[in-house]
Amino acid sequence: MKSEERNNAHRSRRTVVKHADDGSIRLNRFLGNAGVCSRREADTLIQAGVVRINGKVVTELGTKVMPTDTVHFHDQLLKSQKMVYVLLNKPKNCVSTVTDPHGRTTVLDIIAGACKERLYPVGRLDRNTMGVLLLTNDGELTAKLTHPKFEKKKIYEVTLDKPVEQEHVDALLKGIVLEDGPIHADALEYIPDTKRMTLGIEIHSGRNRIVRRMFEHFGYTIEKLDRVYFAGLTKYKLPRGRWRFLTDEEVAMLKMGSYE
Repeated sequence: MKSEERNNAHRSRRTVVKHADDGSIRLNRFLGNAGVCSRREADTLIQAGVVRINGKVVTELGTKVMPTDTVHFHDQLLKSQKMVYVLLNKPKNCVSTVTDPHGRTTVLDIIAGACKERLYPVGRLDRNTMGVLLLTNDGELTAKLTHPKFEKKKIYEVTLDKPVEQEHVDALLKGIVLEDGPIHADALEYIPDTKRMTLGIEIHSGRNRIVRRMFEHFGYTIEKLDRVYFAGLTKYKLPRGRWRFLTDEEVAMLKMGSYE
């Protein structure tokens, strides 16, 4: 009996492997990989009847696409892209945009030659802010990491033009009101031997220039702003201005959200 069970299990494993190796993926994932939209939005497009496989309109969710299939979105022939994930330790005087009308250096200039795929920064760091920045062509992951409702953890090292007063630290932890609404720091800590001029600040908000505006609210000028942590990623052993590909473990961590 045990021998028969082992044989059945072995046959089952072979069947699973064969299915997994046929190269097929779900249509909504294919649309996401092709850069059309997120996977959730793809389901709506499929049901709307604007997607064709091999010339035939497909509206059934869960439909699989084979490597030999041709897929059209309206009249556009789609190609599934390889997903690429690059971590950059962004330097100062560099903009987090795909192109810049003023001819300034962009983050794409720094990672030029990394891959043939077109990558996009996940969120933005302003020109003078340094540190951890993710670039990818994975639209679904980008939406997950940047949507306000997800509020991913970020840690910055902030150097000010003068020592920070304790009452201002207390106020930032309790919460202040800026022109676009209330905001508070989740944690604030002085960096040793900096005469209370350099702090670590933890926030979850992704609002524009939020850290700078929090300190400007009290009359401070930020002389140096460095993001050292974003959604589980750090710049550990990554020099300023250098980049690397994410490991498979890091990609899995981001997709599963298994980080603080």
